[in-house]
Amino acid sequence: ARILLAFTMFFTYPMESFVARHVLIMLIHNGDMDAKGGCTLENESRVEEEELGDDGGNVGDDLTVSTSRSVIEGGGLLCMNRRQTWTLLVYLSTLLPALIFSDIGPVLSLTGAIGGGCIAYIGPGLVFLGVNGEDFLNSVLGRLERWRGSKNANNNNNSGSGVTEEDLPVDGDASLEIDATASIDAYERIVSGSKPLWYYLGLFPMWCAIANKGATHVKKKTDAAFAVTGVSAESAPVDRSLLLPPPTKRDYSIALFFVCFGVVSAVAGVVSNLYVQYYNLDEVDYGDGN
Repeated sequence: ARILLAFTMFFTYPMESFVARHVLIMLIHNGDMDAKGGCTLENESRVEEEELGDDGGNVGDDLTVSTSRSVIEGGGLLCMNRRQTWTLLVYLSTLLPALIFSDIGPVLSLTGAIGGGCIAYIGPGLVFLGVNGEDFLNSVLGRLERWRGSKNANNNNNSGSGVTEEDLPVDGDASLEIDATASIDAYERIVSGSKPLWYYLGLFPMWCAIANKGATHVKKKTDAAFAVTGVSAESAPVDRSLLLPPPTKRDYSIALFFVCFGVVSAVAGVVSNLYVQYYNLDEVDYGDGN
C-alpha cells in the first residue's frame, strides 16, 4: 500500500505545484513559460509568423522551423526547456524538505495563518482598491480640496481680507460633471498639497499609493487592449446597462477594513504560533497513557 501511495504521489504531486510554477514564471520571466521572449502580442505574432513562414503557411522551410523551435524550446537547463526546468525545481524544492524533516506542522500553521489572511481578506481588499484606484483617488482628492478650501477661507477671514472679484464663482452649467479620465494627476495633487490629521491617521498615504499603482496598471491594460483592437476609448461602443455602479464610500470602507482585518489576523496567527512553539504547548501529556 505504501509503494502504491508513493507511486501515486510521485506522478500526481507535480500537478499540485502548477500554481507555484505559474507564479514564479510570472514574477521572474514575465509570464514567458515557453521562452518566447516575453508574454506580449509582438512576440506571440512573431512566433506565429516564424512557424507559418514568410510565404503564407510554408512550414517546410528548414530555417523557419528551426528558428521557431529554438525560440519555443529555449530557456531551460541541460536538455530541458523552461517549463520542464521549473517543474522539476518546484518539485525538488518541496520533496527534499519533506524527506529531511519529520514534522512540518509549525510550517503549515504559519503558512495557514499568513496565507489565509492574505487570500481571504488582504488580497480581495487590495484588488478592489487597485481596480477602482482612479475613483478612490478622485474621492480622496475631493475631500482634501474641500478641506483646503475651508482652511484657506479661514485664513483669509483671520487676515481680514475681504472677498475680491477673483473669489467669486464664474458662470457655468452646474449640472456638468468632471470627467474621471481628466484626473490623471490626482495622486500628485494629493501628495503635493497640505493634508489634515485624518489623512495620516486613516493610513491614506498607503491607500493612495496602492490606488495610484492599481490605476496606472489598469490604464496600461486598457490602452494595450484598445491598441490591439484598434478602437479608441472614446469611440468604443458602451452598453450602459452592463456598467456597474461606481463604488461608494461604504464599499471603500469595507475594502479597507478587510485589508486591516487580514493584517491583524495574520499577525495574531503568527504570534500565537510562535508562542505555542516556544513554550511547547502543542505537546500533549497523556499521563498514564489514557
